[in-house]
This record gives sequence, C-alpha cells and structure tokens, in this order.
Amino acid sequence: MHVTLTPTSRRIAAVLAGSASLVLSAFATAAPAGAGTQPLTPRHDGTSFVRSCATPLPGQATCDALRVTSTVQHISPLGVTPNATPSGYGPADLLSAYKLPANGGAGQTVAIVDAYNDPNAESDLAFYRAQYGLPACTTANGCFTKVGQTGSTTNLPANNTGWSGEISLDLDMVSAIAPNAHIVLVEATDATIADLGTSVNEAVKLGAKVVSNSYGADETSADSTYDSTYFNHPGVAITASSGDAGYVTQYPAASKYVTAVGGTSLNRASNARGWTESAWSTSIYEGTGSGCSVYDAKPSWQKDTGCGKRTIADVSAVADPATGVAVYQTYGGSGWTTYGGTSVSAPLIAGVYADAGTHTAGYPVADAYAHSGSLFDVTTGANAGCTPSYLCTAGPGYDGPTGLGTPNGLAAFTG
Repeated sequence: MHVTLTPTSRRIAAVLAGSASLVLSAFATAAPAGAGTQPLTPRHDGTSFVRSCATPLPGQATCDALRVTSTVQHISPLGVTPNATPSGYGPADLLSAYKLPANGGAGQTVAIVDAYNDPNAESDLAFYRAQYGLPACTTANGCFTKVGQTGSTTNLPANNTGWSGEISLDLDMVSAIAPNAHIVLVEATDATIADLGTSVNEAVKLGAKVVSNSYGADETSADSTYDSTYFNHPGVAITASSGDAGYVTQYPAASKYVTAVGGTSLNRASNARGWTESAWSTSIYEGTGSGCSVYDAKPSWQKDTGCGKRTIADVSAVADPATGVAVYQTYGGSGWTTYGGTSVSAPLIAGVYADAGTHTAGYPVADAYAHSGSLFDVTTGANAGCTPSYLCTAGPGYDGPTGLGTPNGLAAFTG
C-alpha cells in the first residue's frame, strides 16, 4: 500500500522527533535568525543538521536544503575561522565522482529559481568560485544576472536568510559542475507554486535552456494546471528536487515535464570508479524523496509498472548531509558551511545538462530513459518500506529513491 503522509506532515513529524533527540556538536554553528531551525534526528555517525527554510505555510513550497550543524570548524588562536573551507565536497570531488568534464557549460545559460532575495548572492558566488579556481561569473562580465519573477533587476523580493542558504547552495553547485555556463538567478516574490512557476517562465523567457528548482510542496489537484502553465517547456531541461522526507510525493518533482532528482550517499572507495553510492536515508522521516503521484499522469518514457501515474525520481546525485558539499554563505551564515538535501542534487544535475549541451526538441528527462545504461546504477539503500518495494528501495535498474541512477559522464543527458 502507498504511504499517504504529505511533505508537510513529514516535516512536522521530523520536528517533533528531532526536538527530543538532537544533540549538537560543541562546535555547531548557530542557526541564523529567520532560517528554518527545525532540528532533525542525528545520524548514528554524529552528523546533525537543520532545514535551511522554515516549515511552509499551507499552499507554499519549502526549499530542500539541509545545513549541517555538526561540522567542526577550523580553529585559530582567535577562535572559529569561518572562511576556512569545511569538509564538504568541492568541484573536483563531484567531477571525479560523476566522470564529468572540468570546463563544462560553455555557451549555456542555467537558471536557478528560488523564493525571496539573497542580497549577498553575487559576492558569495565570487568567493566560492575564487576558492576553487573557477572563472569569475559576475554582473559586470555578463555571466551572472539576478532578477525578480517579472524580470526586473531592481524590484526584488524581500530578503530571507533561510532561502539565501538555498540560493548559495544552488549557485555553488551549478558553478562546480558547469563553471563556464552563464547563470540567471530568478527570485520569486513568495514561495507559492504560482510565484515560483512564474519565475520558471521568466527564466525560459530570458533564454535559459536549463532551469533548476530545489523546492517542493504538497501535491494538489491543481498540479495538472501548474504543469501546463509553468513547467511545459519543450527543449528546456527543468530539474526539481524529489524532497527530503522519504517516501512521499512532492511537486513540482511530480510534473511529467521535469527531471525529478533524488539523492544518494556518496563515499570514496577503492573500487575502479573510486566512489560508492547508496540511496540516502537518515531516518523514517528524512531521506531522499520518492513517490507515486496521485494527480500527474505517467509520461510515455517511464515504463515501471508498480505506479499507474508519475513515479519519482528519474535520476539522482549526492544529497546525504553526512556526505555533503561545501557552500559559501554570508547572509544567514558566517562563511563556509556544509549542505545536504536534494537541493544539492537538483542543481548538480542541472549543471550536468548544461555540460551536455542544448536540447532542441522534446523533454530532456526522456534522454536518461533512452540511455539508462550510461548511468551509475545505485542498488543499495532504502528510504522507507512500501509495496511494491522498488518505489522506496534501491535495486538493479529503475527504483524510486535513485531513479535510473547517477551521472556517469554526459551520455545519459544528451539528446
């Protein structure tokens, strides 16, 4: 039987569970004012983290960024050194894990859609890119653009520390994977699907052929209308995070027009690849999202038989906070930190699409199904128990938590 918990009810349960059991490191970074400070259950390895964005109001989406609070910062004689790079994976690690080119994205424009404004977005992006020797991406050199949902560069939404963490994460992941792509940050006025969807339309209007969405809301009967109004853009690769609440469906990952991106735990290994992956799960309440949509029809390229409608996810990449990525954030943060969540994997896959080049027709999500053998198949791990089991348990071939697998070069993302 299918689980009927919604993302919001999962988040509330996580808050209640985490409040009773969270133990923070002595060096944990305090949550910034205005951020989502709901504690989540710590892992057995001692990793603890909080949601960057607050629990959403009804009808709103929340971001899927998880900020690690147990990372021990580098210490100087004067105390914590916030500008010392933490232990999270950097660009070289991610390119190695997924066999990607080092100078990808040339000639491509990637749009990042998030809610609210990060006033330090451009300066934080510059710091991250300088740290890792990536080419400058600024307003002055034409590489970076920040606009509101109607395209204005001056009429921007209200500042928000929690969503600023999401914005920093998204900008850094696209930079890590596609350092030569142009980036357009489109900031929605509010966290409703209508405003975020309007921002997707604006991103496409501004010329983006890749659009990353690291947020999700409860499914509703309006989703089919949202599909046609906001997410139906043939030839544009639109990624959406599958969520961090385990086996439960969220939108817009459920849209048949997007690439729903799940999450893995990524670890170095002594095998031929140099890495291993498993489906990410922290507890019954936290882990990579998967699901069987109630409202969205199954797209023609999706052939699994245990869900009569749209199944989540399509592909996946690293998302476990315990194997998280380095991010630089100063609005709502104090410099370097580590992030996890499927908010890592969605912009990472957007970067892969940019590396692969422009898609001239159809929906790029179908390319992965046509070239499934060109992905790393993730066969271990689960985010829940369900029937049929492949919807929440990784195994050979397609499964819900990790989809068809993770990038092994660009072949699966090329039209």
